[in-house]
Amino acid sequence: MNTPSELKYTKDHEWIKVEGDTAIIGITDYAQGELGDIVFVDVDTVDDELNEGDVFGSVEAVKTVSDLFLPIPGTVLEVNPELEDQPELLNSDPYGKGWIIKLKVAEDADFTTLLSAEQYQEVVG
Repeated sequence: MNTPSELKYTKDHEWIKVEGDTAIIGITDYAQGELGDIVFVDVDTVDDELNEGDVFGSVEAVKTVSDLFLPIPGTVLEVNPELEDQPELLNSDPYGKGWIIKLKVAEDADFTTLLSAEQYQEVVG
């Protein structure tokens, strides 16, 4: 299982990369493997200000639909436009071309609840 050490993770299987006041968020390699073939990504929260733990969208796989939870509070800036025609990027490149949203990080964001790669690997066993 691929778990890049430069990223942070959640127990809900999202990853986050913070660059200044912007964060890029996606699902982990473990999550895409558990979901199977992803056929649709639904995010309708652009411009919405959301709290940590809020649902910002969903991922539909062949056999299931899974909600996506925000790891930190902020405002959704953008959805990855490539996912509309290629949702399978979540399967083939979850940490690269398969990113899901960009977020403007809230000023009061608490990063202490995020997991390191090592801590996340312990969670998924």
